[in-house]
Amino acid sequence: MPELPEVETVVRSLAPHIPGRRILDAEFHSRFVTPGDFEQLRCHLVGRTIIGIERRGKFIVVALDDGVLVIHLGMTGKLLLDASRTAHTHAIFTLDGGLLLYDDIRQFGRIEWSPALPLRVAKLGPDPLEISFDEFYRQLHRRKTRIKPLLLSQSFLRGLGNIYADEILFHAGIHPNASAARLSKSRAQRLHQAMREVLRLAIEHRGSSISDYVDAGGNKGSFQLLHQVYGREGKPCPRCGAPIHRILIAQRGTHYCAKCQRR
Repeated sequence: MPELPEVETVVRSLAPHIPGRRILDAEFHSRFVTPGDFEQLRCHLVGRTIIGIERRGKFIVVALDDGVLVIHLGMTGKLLLDASRTAHTHAIFTLDGGLLLYDDIRQFGRIEWSPALPLRVAKLGPDPLEISFDEFYRQLHRRKTRIKPLLLSQSFLRGLGNIYADEILFHAGIHPNASAARLSKSRAQRLHQAMREVLRLAIEHRGSSISDYVDAGGNKGSFQLLHQVYGREGKPCPRCGAPIHRILIAQRGTHYCAKCQRR
């Protein structure tokens, strides 16, 4: 599933092209991606001008001159500019300067219009790249849970997923089963710094293209080439050479180095 760096990359690849454009028409072809009345959704969008686009966690929020269009890419969703239609194109937005297509093989993504930001999106936790250390530390010590599931909780921080939780914890030298509330201030500082560094580097490399993810121009990211632990079970740790382990935590495959990451 695309996480914060991938969604940020998609938003940045669309930002120079769609604000100021008017939606001339909209077509929808999936009851999973766009549940509800297709024509009603079309009526909300046709004639609207795109004011701006931003990321909120893993959601893409397109601000219109009337309401907002909220898009979640699910596992295999792609937002593509001026691409060719395929058998998996489930939404087509005709703009007054090109096409914006939504492709999704597995159809786990969602597209919806609402008059204002939906409550479930508005109530997400703070952005990992924006939260101050003091607030991060306070929130850590309010949660009596393991650190890996906490990083995955969108009510704690919005936008992190399995890939970057593993990479951040390795970068900080913290075991994924460590207690969040028991992290010392110095270890919490390392975690906060690692979070910013890993996410910024991933954005710089345009995200991780492990399966379907591409940006709006159809270009893959390259951060998967820099993964230190994720997907590297049995391979040597880049720091100490010990084999990378894979365990299940909160039903998610979790990769870590037992020598470099302490509880």
